[in-house]
Amino acid sequence: MKNFLKPLLFSGIAVFSIYSCDDNDDVMMDSEMTVYQRISSDTDLSNLKAAVDKTGLSSTLDQSGTFTLFAPTNAAFATFLQANGYASLNDVPTAALKTLLMNHVLGTEVKSSGISTGYVSTLAIGPASSTRPLSMFINTSSGVRINGVSSVVATDIDVNNGVIHKVNAVIGLPTVVTHATANPQFSSLVSALTRNDMPNFVGILSGTANSPFTVFAPTNTAFSSLLTELNLANLAAIPQTILENTLKYHVVTGANVASTNLTNNMTVTTFQGGTFKINTTSGAKITDNNNRVSNIIATDVQCSNGIIHAIDKVLLP
Repeated sequence: MKNFLKPLLFSGIAVFSIYSCDDNDDVMMDSEMTVYQRISSDTDLSNLKAAVDKTGLSSTLDQSGTFTLFAPTNAAFATFLQANGYASLNDVPTAALKTLLMNHVLGTEVKSSGISTGYVSTLAIGPASSTRPLSMFINTSSGVRINGVSSVVATDIDVNNGVIHKVNAVIGLPTVVTHATANPQFSSLVSALTRNDMPNFVGILSGTANSPFTVFAPTNTAFSSLLTELNLANLAAIPQTILENTLKYHVVTGANVASTNLTNNMTVTTFQGGTFKINTTSGAKITDNNNRVSNIIATDVQCSNGIIHAIDKVLLP
């Protein structure tokens, strides 16, 4: 089955600050260094170097390649350690730290001029899938914001096996909630999930109980169309029971269902208990319990506890 992955948002180029260095014949130029050599030479990245050394990733970042590293500063690591109750990097489990670091690395070289709003794949493999790399959402609407939690503060440190951009916060492994909140096109969905009369959907979709989750996520436009269809003024006007059941109808528990797992006439059983049908002829579509058809317009946003596909119509159970 073909891959339906498309960018969800409009592409855009941000305004960046350009990193520069002194031209000194007595020292190795940035462009002559590898990623590992460059972070080793930067006192503001000493915590990152220590983390790379601890996890054995130095050889990876020292080899030939086309890497993009979003490099957390020392201050970013200090905040990360404090927030997670670690006294030092030595207290962070090595396997978890390695996955965390790989979540900052892309396998392609992307300079500031090539950064646009949308999803890219990191080199990290999370718990939800043993083969699919975790997705990273980049938002360029105001600077460069990654997964809604970290901002680029220096760009285009050019090295001989890629490029480094410094960031002001460690980029944690994204959950379903991380990616839902990071993408402005899902703001209506987030508002619905967090309405004060709803179950604790944030806690559920941030956790691992009943995971992995597959979420068919309606865009803002999909919610606007629903309100028009139901002749309702806003999300607050949707009755509690209807909204709760509708939101649960978009979630599959216990399965990380990628686009390659979708088959024609596939029946999907949801968290709500109802079912809907998948049709893959001429593009992937969902037919809900009311024979309403929604197009799957973006797929395979891989999270640490599941996967998200975007749809253009809210499904009704």
